[in-house]
Parts: sequence; structure tokens; C-alpha cells
Amino acid sequence: MTTQLFTSNTRGTADFGWLKANFSFSFGNYFNPERQQFGMLRVLNDDTIAGGTGFGTHAHANMEIITIPLEGGLKHRDSMGNEGIIGFGEVQVMSAGSGVEHSEMNASQKEEAKTLQLWVFPDTENVTPRYDQKSFDIENQINTFVNIVSPKDQNDGNALWVYQKTFFHLGIFDSDTNSAYTVRIPENGVYLFLIEGEIEIDTQVLKARDAMGITNFENFKIKIISKSKILLVEVPMK
Repeated sequence: MTTQLFTSNTRGTADFGWLKANFSFSFGNYFNPERQQFGMLRVLNDDTIAGGTGFGTHAHANMEIITIPLEGGLKHRDSMGNEGIIGFGEVQVMSAGSGVEHSEMNASQKEEAKTLQLWVFPDTENVTPRYDQKSFDIENQINTFVNIVSPKDQNDGNALWVYQKTFFHLGIFDSDTNSAYTVRIPENGVYLFLIEGEIEIDTQVLKARDAMGITNFENFKIKIISKSKILLVEVPMK
């Protein structure tokens, strides 16, 4: 097994007043030639959006976009006619395909919204754009990884699907417990992002907002040191 630790303080940052962002990979005004992507995972942005603000209408194409609210809510509107609010416990996917425009605004005029947004390169380009969202009861499934996103042809109907051989899992774990992950597709890698807590993998300790890239493995163990919330992203490496 090969691992690479990415501590939270090595991420790119931006503070626009209304938006405070942390970039795991090169994005916008942050460029790091050694942090371009992890396999087919191109973006993992950790955003705090001030009340009454947000991202105005903008365009995307040929990208699978997954949004995971952590606190507060986002009001979504797109050129496909979708409109609604997503909050904690919900996950949103959008296949930008041949092209789509959308906006993402803080649903509150006063409270901050905190979200993770991830972009994954698709395995099929120029598809008809599509949108979906779903609620997942993560908090009542403690000490297990809940599959929230999977490939279209390997979806059991419980997770959202995208055009890529990727699997997203989200889990909340109690202190002093253990977990493990087995790769779903040989030769895929895993980008583990620790949202909250403290864990240990392969003798390395991760704290809140640290990440680890893991490749060349069949399975790996996770020691939960303190109560933790973990996002696991399995993606093709090429």
C-alpha cells in the first residue's frame, strides 16, 4: 500500500469576504503543479459562504459535480429547470455533460453555509446534462460507511450515480473504534478526506481537514481516535 498525507495547512486558500475557500487541488487563483488532481478526482473545495451571498450563474461542461452540505443550506437553480434547497444530510450530483448553467446561493440571509464540492472527470463526454439529489441518514448509521455515489452500471438504487467508476462513502464513527475499506475496483485509488475528528491509517495520524491519497491496496484499516466524520472517494487513477 502506498500512502501520501496531505495536511490541512498545505491546501490552497482564498478569502473573498463572502467566500472563504480551501482548495485540495489547483483551482482558481491557486496553482500548485504537484496538486493538480488525484486520478480522476479534479476538485475538492471546502467552502464557507456568507449569508445572503453565493455563486451566481456560471457554466460547466463534461464534469461530474458532487456537492455535500456540511452546515446550512444551498439554493440551487439551473438551466435544466431544477430549483431547490439542499442541506446537511443531502447530497447533490450534476452531470454537466454537453453544457449546463447553474447558480448556488446560501439559502440563509444571515447564517453561514459550509459545503464540500467535488469534481470528477467523466468516463463519457457530452452526455445530456442531468441533476439529482438525495437525503442520506448518515447520523443513524454510526460506525459504517454509507455509499452516497456510485457508477451508473454498479448502482444498487440506494446511492446517487455518475458517469465514472467512482464510489463516494460518508461515515460518522465513534471514538476508540476501528473500520476498514476494501477497494471496489482493482487499481482504483482512494482519496480520504477527514471532515472532523482524528484517525490513524498506516501509523500516520490525520486530524480535521487532513487528507490521504491511498493507492496499490486491496484494503486498509482505519483506527478512530476521536469521534470522526470521514469522506472516502474511490476513483480510477487513469
